[in-house]
Amino acid sequence: MLQPDRFDVTVMLDYYAPYVSGLTEAARLTAEGLAARGWRIAVVCAQHDPALPRHEVVNGVHVFRAPVLARISRGFVSPALPLLARRLAARSDIVHMHLPNPEAALVAALKGHARLVVTYHIDVFLPDSPVNRFGMRAVDEVCKAAVRRADLVITNSEDQARGSRIWPTIRRRRLAPIPSPCVDRNGGAPRLRDGDGLHIGFMGRITVDKGIEYLIRAFRSLDDPRARLLIAGDYTTVAGGSNIDELRREAAGDPRIRFTGLLRGDAVRDFYASIDVFALPSISESFGIVQVEAMMAGIPPVSTNLSGSRYPVEATGFGRLVPPRDPAALREALLELAALPEEDRRAGAETATKLFGGEAFLDAHEEAFRRLLTGARP
Repeated sequence: MLQPDRFDVTVMLDYYAPYVSGLTEAARLTAEGLAARGWRIAVVCAQHDPALPRHEVVNGVHVFRAPVLARISRGFVSPALPLLARRLAARSDIVHMHLPNPEAALVAALKGHARLVVTYHIDVFLPDSPVNRFGMRAVDEVCKAAVRRADLVITNSEDQARGSRIWPTIRRRRLAPIPSPCVDRNGGAPRLRDGDGLHIGFMGRITVDKGIEYLIRAFRSLDDPRARLLIAGDYTTVAGGSNIDELRREAAGDPRIRFTGLLRGDAVRDFYASIDVFALPSISESFGIVQVEAMMAGIPPVSTNLSGSRYPVEATGFGRLVPPRDPAALREALLELAALPEEDRRAGAETATKLFGGEAFLDAHEEAFRRLLTGARP
């Protein structure tokens, strides 16, 4: 398979498509969008599924995967990954690294003459334990080492950056807040609806950091037999494992609660067309692409009041914020938004689309990258 002699940008991250997370989708949409605009884009990542090819071209993007020797919680051991990244960096003008990832410091040190852009998505989150606290501190130090070498740091918002555990390091670098890419999910059919009762939806990875148990508790406190809760997302191939068994125990066989599994393509549009209110009850979140996609479809979100994830609600005025781990507050906000008039839903969708829709994220990346390459001041 023919490859360019040089790449404009090499994107480095641990997991890439077909793995699905907010981080991987942001990286994929940016890489494919720039490739469609004529940029020569490479992605270097781990071969998280051994069935995936070591090299392929996907939607104009050259994807290079390094073999994995072992897995540790959400991470893995891949000595070949930083070496592969170094070889591609030597053929690239820019290395665009998505953090957090445990190889970040080494890859930053091996980047050679390429300019380094770091997109810092979120502080790593692990369930509390002595081992996990040590792991989080270690990843923070790795990320700080990479940020110190960065020519530019991108975050989803300044609010997210300032709320980060590594803000004292980020604040010393050139910062560009660029919201994550959000896809217009309008046009679906309400195929997942079951009756005319209130339908509440969640979409995302089924993991402990999403706080889904608090949503289930809030929903089960509703005594409306017509109400439905749709929980959409992957729980079979999630890095670090899923808490699906715990959530099913929380659901306690309530027939009004449905776990749909991972949805793709038109099924995602159908999901948004099937719900009245969207819930993002995360206990760790940096933006929440899914809540913005819900907004753009006219579905008001209830989100937790965390640095970064509150930004879309505050920027648009569409939706409500509640404290994390508070089922009672979540319940009241969901019921309040369920009664939101159609006129307010349309206005919210229009505002969200104006702020976060289209290709503004690509325009911002192009401008930032070109300024780096020409030496222009921010």
